[in-house]
Amino acid sequence: MRKLKRATSAAVVVAALAGTTAITAATPAAAADYKCTTSKKSVDDPSYSGPWADNWDFTVKVCAKRSGSTVYSYAKISWDGPAYGQVDDSTIFDSAYFKVQIKKSQSGTDPVKKSKNFYGIEAKLENSDSNGNYNNSYTTGTISYQIGSSKGLGDGELHLDWDSDGGGDQKHLFSASPVV
Repeated sequence: MRKLKRATSAAVVVAALAGTTAITAATPAAAADYKCTTSKKSVDDPSYSGPWADNWDFTVKVCAKRSGSTVYSYAKISWDGPAYGQVDDSTIFDSAYFKVQIKKSQSGTDPVKKSKNFYGIEAKLENSDSNGNYNNSYTTGTISYQIGSSKGLGDGELHLDWDSDGGGDQKHLFSASPVV
């Protein structure tokens, strides 16, 4: 009976290791299909003019890949926000979203072929740790567009409408992905 238990246990361990290896091997290949560009921007909170630091330092990675005649794009946004006196302040923004775009690459201005706004970033922006530090990240969903034989790229814009600043929606541009 002990031999059967050991043999079964060994088979389970080997199967688990084989599954882990297959998953590990597949993940980098899938990630390698995307070509990404990372850019940074510091954004001032216009609704605050006091003596403390109030800039939000954003890092945006815009990625795109091609599969046949279809281009896919998404963005990962991370930020180092200021420390505010209030924890999880849902009134920092009147609205916030990140717009992911797929553009046709051509000489001159690249026309937008598809775009989608991702509003889930607002809740993440307004979510702090227990000390009131507003540092977090957000990954958009993926959009796709059948572009045919043309070259394409991914691009993105961060839209912030700060509460009580009177400035409305402010658009912040970041670097586009490489052409795919």
